[in-house]
Amino acid sequence: MRLLIVEDEKRLALSLAKGLTAEGYAVDVVHDGREGLDRATTEPYDLVILDIMLPGLNGYRVCAALRAAGHDVPILMLTAKDGEYDEAEGLDTGADDYLTKPFSYVVLVARVKALLRRRRAVGASPVHVHGDLKVDTAARRVWVGEEEAELTAKEFSVLEHLVLRAGEVVSKADILEHVWDFAYEGDPNIVEVYVSALRRKLRADLIRTVRGAGYRLETAP
Repeated sequence: MRLLIVEDEKRLALSLAKGLTAEGYAVDVVHDGREGLDRATTEPYDLVILDIMLPGLNGYRVCAALRAAGHDVPILMLTAKDGEYDEAEGLDTGADDYLTKPFSYVVLVARVKALLRRRRAVGASPVHVHGDLKVDTAARRVWVGEEEAELTAKEFSVLEHLVLRAGEVVSKADILEHVWDFAYEGDPNIVEVYVSALRRKLRADLIRTVRGAGYRLETAP
């Protein structure tokens, strides 16, 4: 899943990004409200972590603009302020949750996971079954037949992206953008490494290479 952090405290933003990446999320970071609004309206994010005190546009205005444009992405607001008025103002503009600095990283991760679970609960089931493959995106667990497969966080993220678009051809660039991050500049062949690992751990014919186009998760009954 892909997250956007809009936070002008660069050390905090990069620390959060590092931790959330280790949790298996793809994370993009911007430090300005206007850039955050532009990124959130043009890129498909699963959740936005939004500071209130930002240069350019403050978090209230970014949140209100996203909601006015019809974007329902979950928004977790961060602020150094404290008080009922500030929280009410943030929630009134359309934020889904609110966290006051300083906060525990463990609490932030718990809030992120809760918002993502809530979003999934409103939509489709988190359990996806394709033949003998079963993937629970909420619990981040995978089974082939009766046997559970042990995947790394990044392996699961690659599989999850393919599962959510099962039967479709997904390009290498699309996987890089959603599973790594917007600014990834490493070797794009890293995708092949992870697909190969998934084939070894799951089943060789589960993910088909479509030459010149990308990969497709087979959906045989």
